[in-house]
Amino acid sequence: MDYTHILQSFQLSVFQWLAIGLAGILLGASKSGIKGIGIVIILILAFVFGEKASTGVLLPMLIVADILAVIYYNKHVQWKYIIKLLPSMVIGVLVGVWLGNDISELVFKRIMAIIIIFSVLIMVYTENRKTSIPNNRLFAYSSGFMAGVASMIGNLAGPIADIYFLAIRLPKNEFIGTGAWLFFIINVFKLPFHIFIWNTVTVETLVLNSVLVPAVVIGFFIGAYIVKLISNVNYRRFIFIVTAIGGIILLLR
Repeated sequence: MDYTHILQSFQLSVFQWLAIGLAGILLGASKSGIKGIGIVIILILAFVFGEKASTGVLLPMLIVADILAVIYYNKHVQWKYIIKLLPSMVIGVLVGVWLGNDISELVFKRIMAIIIIFSVLIMVYTENRKTSIPNNRLFAYSSGFMAGVASMIGNLAGPIADIYFLAIRLPKNEFIGTGAWLFFIINVFKLPFHIFIWNTVTVETLVLNSVLVPAVVIGFFIGAYIVKLISNVNYRRFIFIVTAIGGIILLLR
């Protein structure tokens, strides 16, 4: 089957092509630092391809966007926080592989939505006070584990990681650069499970991804330009708002 026939096999309408093109642009913008729109991307792809299949369509595009982010924000990475989060996040991914076929995606997303909204409320409460969520190992390990499970089952790790980075008060560029490397490592780690166990990443989905890569690149540089215009304080407020909205959308969906 040649390239054109593979694309035709998806039987996508013009509206669906436009929708996934928009998802590609939003994905690029998200990885450039416009956080919180990841849930919209997931909803679009799930609408077009179905819940589980959409995770395999999304993952290679995430890796492409991660590579762009790693290159662009590399000098801002804070490796000590990646080292704190990564081990528990890997365990969370492995648990997610095991749970993937057993847990209802709806139940999982409702649980994640409640966790996200509750965490945002705590962060807002502590934002203008001297106290903050403690930067200790238990907080890092639990955040990493939840992010790992969420990442494998629904590509929903972003809000959990964002809350952690907000809690430890990383500046804007360090926030984005550290997250870029963390998710690049985790998404590459997830890839074999999607190929060999869940069978959600195939030659066909990779062909589709190749068409969408330009949209991801365009979205990334648009987002990077916008991020430059946002101050550190306003960036934190932006993350609070969009993360909370995303959690509400996830809860009501």
